[in-house]
Amino acid sequence: MKNKLQQYFPMIRTEGEVLEELRENKQLWETFCGWEEKYQKEYLDICTGVKGVKLLYDTYFKAIMNPDTRPERLNDFLSEILGKKIKILKVLPNESAKIAAESSLLIMDIVVQFEDGSIANVEVQKVGYLFSGQRSACYSSDLLLRQYKRVRLELGKSFTYKEIKKVYTIVLFEKSNAAFTKFSKEQYIHRFEQKSDTGVEMDLLQEYTFICLDIFNNTIHNKGRKIESRLEEWLVFLSQDDPDMIINLLNCNPEFKKIYEEVYTICLNMERMMSMFSKELEILDRNTVKLMVDEMIEEYTKMTEEHAKRMEALDEVGRQMEAEQEKMKADEEKLKADGEKMKADGEKLKANEEKLKANEEKLKADEEKLKANEEKLKADEEKLKVRKEKLKADEEKLKADEVKLEARKEKLETDVAKQKERAETAEAEVEYLRKQLAELQKSNK
Repeated sequence: MKNKLQQYFPMIRTEGEVLEELRENKQLWETFCGWEEKYQKEYLDICTGVKGVKLLYDTYFKAIMNPDTRPERLNDFLSEILGKKIKILKVLPNESAKIAAESSLLIMDIVVQFEDGSIANVEVQKVGYLFSGQRSACYSSDLLLRQYKRVRLELGKSFTYKEIKKVYTIVLFEKSNAAFTKFSKEQYIHRFEQKSDTGVEMDLLQEYTFICLDIFNNTIHNKGRKIESRLEEWLVFLSQDDPDMIINLLNCNPEFKKIYEEVYTICLNMERMMSMFSKELEILDRNTVKLMVDEMIEEYTKMTEEHAKRMEALDEVGRQMEAEQEKMKADEEKLKADGEKMKADGEKLKANEEKLKANEEKLKADEEKLKANEEKLKADEEKLKVRKEKLKADEEKLKADEVKLEARKEKLETDVAKQKERAETAEAEVEYLRKQLAELQKSNK
């Protein structure tokens, strides 16, 4: 029984036919058997029409959309993106690695010059880079500078800046980053250019277009959603491997059937198809490793930032503890002073007691004389007794405060020791991560 795409493209072979041809060629069969099972299945699914070819991947894109052999296709696609009719003059060598060294995560990358002299860089990213805006601005500036150097060299003394043409940076994300997904779940294309806040017009030469294929694909799969424009036709053609979507495209625009026939004609050339698929797997493996490294670097950066925050918090705790110690020291000095004062009061009281005793002896001798004042003396004695009791209570309270102060001091010293231990542990963890990262980076070289 034919699958859906085989009904449209009779040249598509069955899985048995593909496997038979592979087995007949020892080299091809060894290559096929060397792939992981999931990649074997993916290859067979593509060749047998179970799913379509991801045409935005480098080797497939350049086979079908090659500006040297099929310029009209890329002309049409880029015209729809830029919103104006363009014509590719030639493909330029991509020298970005000299300053960027960012081939990782790229599915496809091509630089073309239009008939009017303007330049466009078209790239497809597996996963959206961090800082996409900054990175694209740097790359755009690099293209602009290289154009300036080339044109100035060609024109010599007759050079003027009016000879410098626009530079277009066009990025398609297979999986867009958070800057786009958080902004909108439906808006899949974003265009940027530099404009004045006063309305004055100046051509600053750099324009950017970002296309989020994951958002587009989620949108186009909505029930009842139709392909609404020529640009959407191209995006479906280049990014969709779902047979139902491919059939929808063919029903919407039969012109694409001829291009798909070229795709499945390539699938008949097993050696070429195996070579193209193997190259994509190599790129995928390289990009996967780079992505893991990037994720580790990002995680390390976050850990470093968190450690810095923890150290800052520890510093604040330390400052608070120092302030507490100073306060405790002041309280201790105050308690010491109060103790000295109480000691002096005690000595004074003792002297008063001795003086009172002498007075009592005198009173005994003058008992008869002082009999009339006896009631007054008794009252004085009761008052003195109360004062003694109060003094005793004050002494007991002072002893209790001294015990409490000593316990508080010991607890503070214990807390400081714990905080220092935690800080040393955190520093050890960071040093370990740094060593792990260095070893990983060294191994990747």
